Amino acid sequence: MSTDINKVIEKVLSDEQNVREASAPYVSEFPYDRDKEAQVTRREFCNFLFLTSSAFLVSTAGFASKSAYDASKEVTFTPATIEGSAEMKPGAALNFVYPGKEDTAILVRSEDGSYHAFGQKCTHLSCPVFYSKENKRLECPCHEGGFDAKTGDVLYGPPPRPLDEIDLDVRNGEVFAVARRVRGSEG
Repeated sequence: MSTDINKVIEKVLSDEQNVREASAPYVSEFPYDRDKEAQVTRREFCNFLFLTSSAFLVSTAGFASKSAYDASKEVTFTPATIEGSAEMKPGAALNFVYPGKEDTAILVRSEDGSYHAFGQKCTHLSCPVFYSKENKRLECPCHEGGFDAKTGDVLYGPPPRPLDEIDLDVRNGEVFAVARRVRGSEG
């Protein structure tokens, strides 16, 4: 076993020697001190840490300032017709998107005929919620969270806040989404 290891060590050392011999004629044209290659001084290491930390600090400050700027801008929403809402029967639900194509939402028509709309992403880990007709609530199948179908408030489970609320306007039997609000834990 030790002879196998010795053979491997000899092969590696001879390979390195072959490389040195092959590159010897070019050393004067391309000076390269291979022995000092792996040596990093304390100063070089500290400089690297300082530059890396500074880059992270600057990028974090940039993201924070962009986030603060975006939060200060007033969001305007364009009213949008919710296709298929006029044909909904009481106790039914309909998925739609508002205000953008990636913003999924759910429209629920209560037994009393009133309409309620909420963002479809669970506030726990963004799983899609669905309307449970037999329980008359919005449910998240991922972690067993439940929301009130009329208010969007958390009924049970791990969600930390209510669902995002979508303001509706009903005109001539047609339902329009007019605004979307992120709600906190004011419940």
